[in-house]
Amino acid sequence: MKYDVIIVGAGPGGIFSAYELIQHQPGLKIAVFETGHALDKRHCPIDGDKVKTCIGCKSCSIMNGFGGAGAFSDGKYNITNDFGGTLYEYIGKQKALDLMKYVDEINMRYGGEGTKLYSTTGTKFKKVCIQHDLHLLDASVRHLGTDINYVVLENLYNYLKDKVEFFFDTPVENIEVLEDGYKVSTNKGEYEGKQCVVSVGRSGSKWMETICKKLEIPTKSNRVDIGVRVELPAEVFSHLTDELYESKIVYRTQKYADRVRTFCMNPKGAVVSENTNGIVTVNGHSYEDPEKQTGNTNFALLVAKHFSEPFKDSNEYGESIARLSNMLGGGVIVQRFGDLIQGQRSNPTRIAESFVTPTLNATPGDLSLVLPKRILDGIIEMIYALDKIAPGTANEDTLLYGVEVKFYNMEVAVDETLQTQYKGLYIIGDGSGITHSLSHASASGVHVARNIVENL
Repeated sequence: MKYDVIIVGAGPGGIFSAYELIQHQPGLKIAVFETGHALDKRHCPIDGDKVKTCIGCKSCSIMNGFGGAGAFSDGKYNITNDFGGTLYEYIGKQKALDLMKYVDEINMRYGGEGTKLYSTTGTKFKKVCIQHDLHLLDASVRHLGTDINYVVLENLYNYLKDKVEFFFDTPVENIEVLEDGYKVSTNKGEYEGKQCVVSVGRSGSKWMETICKKLEIPTKSNRVDIGVRVELPAEVFSHLTDELYESKIVYRTQKYADRVRTFCMNPKGAVVSENTNGIVTVNGHSYEDPEKQTGNTNFALLVAKHFSEPFKDSNEYGESIARLSNMLGGGVIVQRFGDLIQGQRSNPTRIAESFVTPTLNATPGDLSLVLPKRILDGIIEMIYALDKIAPGTANEDTLLYGVEVKFYNMEVAVDETLQTQYKGLYIIGDGSGITHSLSHASASGVHVARNIVENL
């Protein structure tokens, strides 16, 4: 089976690569290989009733499948160079922003029309944050919501399915460089393509490292973000979320000078668990539909750790902490902030008596037995700092879920076209270590597709 372009991964990078290729060259023969299921077959078995915790599916429907790990996220597209990746370092700041805006326009055409675009431009909260040694990052944020995000993906798939050949439940085991292209080996056979775009996302980080070693593609160590997900009454942050929706706030701790940041804020959302390489971690979702909203807001507090020689495996460090949480709690641990400060484990009784009702069925426990002291000290310091701009954040009944880990691939050596030293082999999206968001990953897919078309 021979194709003009083979795309490995049907996350946002792969989807927008295929979409843009079809726009410019409708006659191209394109194949997309995806480890997970088709969108309509992506269902997590956790129902809160019969199945309450992760059962370790062969392919996690939350992390893998059409739409990637972002399919069941809250559908936030952050249009900014201040966070979400370093794509601008390769293609330029203005071009990166233009591509993100182009992706937003496509999302609007395929079901996202009517959703709100928030912006930090001119907000009074920037001054309020600075007055308390907090720093609000600039961004425009399109919030689709988990429900509308699904609709957009469904419409994009319906548009692409007759123009692109999709292979679901077909993990790519190996990529081989040929004289005139590339060969991918799968559990269903081998396929050849003149060009190959690799977009395997966060969940493909270990596989990506293996391929880079085999093909001798240079990589450099990246970081890992470790922290907790905070859940509290929506009213505590409503003055921020009503105007900004997503507020990316950075704080430098006084004790260690570490940077702690808010991440993935979900107003009136729900806390969820996810499985990455067999390890259960915590995340958050929110919906556009008011009937699906809750009375709580959740967000992550993450501490970024960069490692130097001789240690290189930052992801393994994050995984070891997550495994410890899984060992103690059987999955995700939840603890009241008051219990953490008082040095006691939360138990089912104290959680049940809390004024904050958990949206995730997690195991009450003690996060101080899981998180390293330096990271936990930074999170506690950040909670007290946020309490100054959102009074109530440091209430005793505020819930902390652990652990939340954001794994980043080793940053892969590519040029300004996101091409490796092998002509026609591109590595994009979060699997490249360059992008860390839906908007940046999607934009990288468009960028590569346009380059492929120019060189056909």
